[in-house]
Amino acid sequence: MRSVRIHLFLTTFILICIGVVVIYSASSIYSLERYHDSFFFLKRHLIFLLLGILAMFFVMSMDYKKLKEISKPLLLVAIALLLLVLVPGIGREVSGARRWFRFKIISFQPSEFANLAIIVYAADFISRKETAIRTSVKALFPIIAVLGTCSLLILMQPDLGTTVAISFVIFTMLFLSGVRISYFLYMITGVIPLLYLLVFSVPYRRNRIMAFLNPWADPRGTGFQIIQSQVAFGSGGFFGVGLGRSMQKLFYLPAAHTDFIFSIIGEELGLFGTVAVIALFCAFIISCLKIVKNISDRFGYLLCLGLTLMISFKALVNIGVSCGILPTKGLPLPFISYGGSSLIFDMVGLGLIMNISRSAEA
Repeated sequence: MRSVRIHLFLTTFILICIGVVVIYSASSIYSLERYHDSFFFLKRHLIFLLLGILAMFFVMSMDYKKLKEISKPLLLVAIALLLLVLVPGIGREVSGARRWFRFKIISFQPSEFANLAIIVYAADFISRKETAIRTSVKALFPIIAVLGTCSLLILMQPDLGTTVAISFVIFTMLFLSGVRISYFLYMITGVIPLLYLLVFSVPYRRNRIMAFLNPWADPRGTGFQIIQSQVAFGSGGFFGVGLGRSMQKLFYLPAAHTDFIFSIIGEELGLFGTVAVIALFCAFIISCLKIVKNISDRFGYLLCLGLTLMISFKALVNIGVSCGILPTKGLPLPFISYGGSSLIFDMVGLGLIMNISRSAEA
C-alpha cells in the first residue's frame, strides 16, 4: 500500500497548497482593513499548518494500537474540555457561540478534539463488542450514551453542524459493523422529534432553513450569504475571473476565507477550479477507502473508517452549502479553509490513516 500512501500524501499536499493560496487571496483585503496587515490570516494559518504537520508526524511515529488503551481517558478529557468551554471567562464567545479556548494568538476548539476522541472510543468499543451489538440493542447503550453526552455538550455551544457530523460518522461505523437496521429505526424514531425541536424551535436555525429553501425571500438578511455565494460561482464562469481578482471577497461574502472559501475558488478559478478541487477530494477518499479495505486489524479498520468518514462528510457538507444545495452549516473545507483546530485535527486524522496503512504491511 506504499503507492496508495504516496498518492494520498500528494493529494493532501496539493489541497493544502490550494488552501494557502486561496486563504491569502480571500482574506488579504479584510485583514488589511481590520488588522492593518494583509498577511494576518495567512501567517496564522501557516502556524496552524506547521503545528498540524508536527502532530501528523507524531501520530505517524506512534503505535496506533496504544490508542485502544487510552480511548476512555481521551474521551473523559474531551468531555471535560466541552464542559469547560461553556464556562464564562474560560470559553471564548464569538457571535453568541461559546466554542473556543483562546491562548494569546492561538484558538482551540474542543469539539474538534472531541470528534477524534469519540471516533477512537467507538473504534475500540465496536471492535470489542461487535458480536454483542449485532444481537442485542442493550449492548449499544454505552456508545449511544457517549455520543448523546458529547452531542448535548456540543449543542450547548451551540454547534449543530458538528453534532450532525459526528452522529453520522458513528452511526455509519455501527451500520457497517453489522448492527441491525431495526435498531437504527428505534434510535431514529427517538431522534427525529428532538432534531425537529433543535432546528425549528431556535430562530436562527429556522431562519437558515427558510433561507435555504428561498434565499430571495430575505436577500439582505438570512438569504444574503447564500445569494452572494451563488453570485461568486456565477461570476467565475468556466475559467474564473483570475486569482486574486474576486469581487465577493470585498466585504460582500461573509466568511470568505473559512466556511465559504469554496465559493471564492469558484469565482477566481471558475468551474475548472471547483471541479479540480472536487476531483482531489474524490482521489483522497478513494485512497483512504483502499487503505481501509486492506486493513485486517479490526480496531485499525474502524478507526481508519471513522476518520475517513469525518473528513469526507465535512468536505461534502462544505461544498454543498457553498453551492446552495444544503442548509448553511459551519463546517470548514478540510485542508483548505482557514481554521486552526480543524486543520490540526484533519492532519492528525491523515497521520493516523497513514500510520494504520503502514502498520498493516508489517
